[in-house]
Amino acid sequence: MSSLAVPEIPEFDYLIVGGGAAGLSLAYHIAREPRLAGKKVLLIESEAKDRNDRTWSFWTDEPTAFDGIVAHEWRKIAFRSPGFERVFDLGRYRYKTINGLDYYRFVWRALADNPQFTFVRGTVKSLDNVAHRARARTTAGEFRGHYAFDSRPPNLEQLKQPEKHRYLLQHFVGWEIETDADVFDPTTVEFMDFRGEQQHEARFMYVLPFSARKALVEYTLFSETTLPKEEYEAAIREYLSGTLGLTAYHVRAEEVGAIPMTDHPLPARAGQHVINLGTRGGRAKPSTGYAFKRIQQHSARLVAALASTGHPPADATGDKWQFRLFDTLLLDIMQRRGETTRDIFRQLFERNPVERIFRFLDETTSWADNLRVMNSVAPGPFMHSIAQVLRDRPGRRKTS
Repeated sequence: MSSLAVPEIPEFDYLIVGGGAAGLSLAYHIAREPRLAGKKVLLIESEAKDRNDRTWSFWTDEPTAFDGIVAHEWRKIAFRSPGFERVFDLGRYRYKTINGLDYYRFVWRALADNPQFTFVRGTVKSLDNVAHRARARTTAGEFRGHYAFDSRPPNLEQLKQPEKHRYLLQHFVGWEIETDADVFDPTTVEFMDFRGEQQHEARFMYVLPFSARKALVEYTLFSETTLPKEEYEAAIREYLSGTLGLTAYHVRAEEVGAIPMTDHPLPARAGQHVINLGTRGGRAKPSTGYAFKRIQQHSARLVAALASTGHPPADATGDKWQFRLFDTLLLDIMQRRGETTRDIFRQLFERNPVERIFRFLDETTSWADNLRVMNSVAPGPFMHSIAQVLRDRPGRRKTS
């Protein structure tokens, strides 16, 4: 990868704005496509990306390009709620986690000796469609490309239309802890443990056990606002002591985050020559927050079209309307009566094979399986939310 030092406005085939999961994913897919080997690509990133700032988890039944950097994988998941608990064997699926720093290093190594890629450190001040081009004005200068791919997070606070759409967060605090005795089952992810108080919201514990003595323990909520940090930490302490019976442990690392979960339309494009990526392009699934695999699928779709036609696909994401509707309905329920989310997920896991649930969340189920999934949950909350959707008015919690 070359450095950039030219006085005139440089021209590229593709500009990639942002070197996080989505920007690096697209760069990696371009680098692996022989038909695009002659394309000049500029990657613009404002940060060094030299620390482990996040992790990504996903399930898959196929090998991935990133299997060599998977931090851990599991063959089982557990779902727990009052009155129902089950450990599911994942069959052909595996649940996997990748550390952010491992991912950044992996992709940068793949790009390092590739002369078609240029890197510049800078912040993008504006990204526009101009005559037959995209133009990026940055703190490092101005650049142009035939297409630009924008992975900057959307500013939902400015875009919000709460009278029309639903806006929640998946927010969490996680502790990576180490114990002096064997506590965890390293074969099983605690996928959702809803046994704690819901407090009119969807609240659960999520545990990734890396060994019998080391795990990421995370308190996760689906709601409109975050909590004071000490409330997350109090819930984690209560889970460790009350549920796991732990009196001694060491906190080795901490993870804090808030992922937008919204049915606000996040367009796949911002004009003819600017294509949105990642969260900006709606790749975080609105009802779950999972994004990593959706980002990889989006990158593959874009690159396949660029290689075969020279242009991004007319339908940049391939999203299907019925799954957008399912997401909206669940968001509406979470916003109106978040505590009922526990019952919905309990019914899903109690009445469906886990493979069907994964396919449904991956948006690959048939109409017949969609009906099976919908028939497995109590219709009342969904009928109420369907009425809200037909009125084009988000549901709100009634206060007494």
